[in-house]
Amino acid sequence: MDIQYVYTKKRSEFGRQVIFSDRPVELIADIPPNPELAREYISRNPVELAIQNVREFSEHWVNTVRFETENRGINHVEGGWPKDINPLEPDQTSRFRKKTEKEDGFTRSLLSLGQLVEHTIKQNNAVDIYENYFQNLEPDVVEEAPYAKTVNIYRDPHNARRTANHISWYADGARKLAVSYCNLEFQSGTNDSFIDSYIWDTENPTKPDLSLKPLSPLVCIEFNPKDTHQLVGGCYNGQVCIFDTRKGSTAVEQSLIENSHRDPAYKTVWLQSKSGTEFFSASTDGKILWWDTKKLSEPVETLILDIEKKGRLENALGAMSLEYESTIPTKFMVGTEQGRIVSCNRKGKNDAEKIGNVFPGHWGPVYALQRHPNFLKNFLSVGDWTVRIWSEEMRDDCIMWTKPSVHALTDGQWSPTRSSIFFTTKMDGTLDVWDILFKQNEPTLSIQVVDEALYCLRVQEPHGRLVACGSQNGTVTLVEVSDNLCIQGKSEKSLVNGMFDRETRRAKILEARGRARRDARGKSAHGEKTEKTTTDGGTGESELKEADPIEKAEKDFWKIVEEEKRKRDRKAAATGEKTTADTGETAQAEEAANTTAQTTS
Repeated sequence: MDIQYVYTKKRSEFGRQVIFSDRPVELIADIPPNPELAREYISRNPVELAIQNVREFSEHWVNTVRFETENRGINHVEGGWPKDINPLEPDQTSRFRKKTEKEDGFTRSLLSLGQLVEHTIKQNNAVDIYENYFQNLEPDVVEEAPYAKTVNIYRDPHNARRTANHISWYADGARKLAVSYCNLEFQSGTNDSFIDSYIWDTENPTKPDLSLKPLSPLVCIEFNPKDTHQLVGGCYNGQVCIFDTRKGSTAVEQSLIENSHRDPAYKTVWLQSKSGTEFFSASTDGKILWWDTKKLSEPVETLILDIEKKGRLENALGAMSLEYESTIPTKFMVGTEQGRIVSCNRKGKNDAEKIGNVFPGHWGPVYALQRHPNFLKNFLSVGDWTVRIWSEEMRDDCIMWTKPSVHALTDGQWSPTRSSIFFTTKMDGTLDVWDILFKQNEPTLSIQVVDEALYCLRVQEPHGRLVACGSQNGTVTLVEVSDNLCIQGKSEKSLVNGMFDRETRRAKILEARGRARRDARGKSAHGEKTEKTTTDGGTGESELKEADPIEKAEKDFWKIVEEEKRKRDRKAAATGEKTTADTGETAQAEEAANTTAQTTS
């Protein structure tokens, strides 16, 4: 039963202070007992009942509809030249200008507009009022734990499972990136219905900015550093093609298939030239081809990657990666499918002179190769399960390396801003950030970017803050690293240079010590061999421990074979003598028996 009591007051009394006073007890409600309800009461055995006096919640998931955006623009310009006049023709523009100046309205409009611009003309523009006085200040190094965050994710619009093999940043800022998609798994085949590659706008991950439609899937793609509208791509069938974003999605130029590579073109690199039209490509067919976009019908120059310097294609090593530094335009390096790293010089007159030093490299293909941006004689290579840092002064071994990883490495690159940092990707979908000044046995920061394998990465230059990673399923993830991973300290460059020099000297000392031990072992073996020959009168054989274990094993093998042959011959000879002796004894017994028979007769 709801009990209410109504207080009545005038409107003028609203909001007044309440004044209470004592008064006697007053009965407000009196409910007498009801005997009928008492007779309906039924006693019940005690029961346990739990009551939770809290608000109940229910968990629900809501997924909003993906909102796709599209950028469009309209350019409206007032004035200008009439449609029938070409502004690039000086004769037409001069005639139109003289005709306009003779009109009566030209003088009146010039006088009225002159008053508006006269104030601006009289201003003193010698002083730059927009000058930034703090432009050259060194940024403060923030003391914080390194971290990274995902900025955007660009997914392949097609449902087909394709790998993002190569990424190239727009040459003028971090506005766009080009991604090539191709399935390179062994015996997987290529689906010709899904061969498009894309150019993405970094601010719009929902839709590609432009689709590139080659005749064969693109394995690699690169922006032209001098012409930002031009791209070069290496195709799965070995051809190279040129795209121009101003002329649509299809290739504007393409090489002839009979003059192209026989295997997929794994790498294309633009050359440093005045025209900006030259590039070269590498493939696992063992050839390096130089091209000019003005004439793609045939290559300008060809190099067969035969490290024996005989120019035979059947002995050539397959190229997987290229390294080219614009400040050294005549030199380049090639990472091969067999694990070797070949240093080449384009100035050579023939293939033998073009192929220089050969580094031992890795146990598997060299997937990435890059010179240090500050110390050009040192370079980084990625292959099998390790990252190795080399020096051109050491040909037999690297100067630094990482410990073998549980998962295979797929790509790597130096940081363009910090001298001691490089990035690597692995097959477990992890992006590792290494700082060799901080620690060498493990990465400084590991980021689980995706659940599938990462196959490529590209650091945005020149700031080094954004890192784009391509995965096995075609997803490109844009990662932004913290300030302390992209801002270089004051003494970092000198410390890294000192570390490289120290490790190079250490490697040279170890190499010299090993060479001295091999020479001493060879001299002692030669002395023992001479002494043994003198003792045996020139007929004894030396049983020395050869310096080459393969040669020693071959000699031991043939020695065992000869001993087995001699044992077999001796056994066969002994069996033949025994048979002859038994035959002679039988003949003598028969002759004696015949003689006895004649005597008896």
